Amino acid sequence: MKYKATLLDEKDVKRALSRIAHEILEGNKGSEGLCLVGILRRGKTLASMLCENIERIEGVSIPCGDLDIRFYRDDLEKESADPTLKAASLPFSVQGKKVVIVDDVLYTGRTARAAIEAVFAMGRPDCIRLAVLIDRGHRELPIRADYVGKNIPTSHEELVKVSLPPYEEEISVELFSLT
Repeated sequence: MKYKATLLDEKDVKRALSRIAHEILEGNKGSEGLCLVGILRRGKTLASMLCENIERIEGVSIPCGDLDIRFYRDDLEKESADPTLKAASLPFSVQGKKVVIVDDVLYTGRTARAAIEAVFAMGRPDCIRLAVLIDRGHRELPIRADYVGKNIPTSHEELVKVSLPPYEEEISVELFSLT
């Protein structure tokens, strides 16, 4: 893997998340009935950062949880010959809520599809929206993000790496070549 460029530094990431928080609030006409669900791993951190921004803007705290979508993926057979489906869980109900699924990078759309299935397994929300820090294209499914920090056209031979605490020390988005 060869480093190519830093796409976003810490200030850029925080600025993008602030804008996304405002867009979420504008699109939902405030925070009423809103909840954020971050896809493990980095989506969880981004969802928490967005919730902090929303609380700073609106002065109210909204429900924020994280989702392990591993067992909702369509490539589960790669993990086990006899996969077991485990229900996802959140510390709040999604029934009748406006759910915003949060992830770091949108690529093929398969992770987002799995997250949507996981949310529906827990109830029937009023709507589901998708917020991502980076949209790199190359969709394999008809999925699009409602809120995007930055669109980064990439090739299949490139990797977009989002660095966030607690997984890395710094906050950044970098582009690497796989060849």
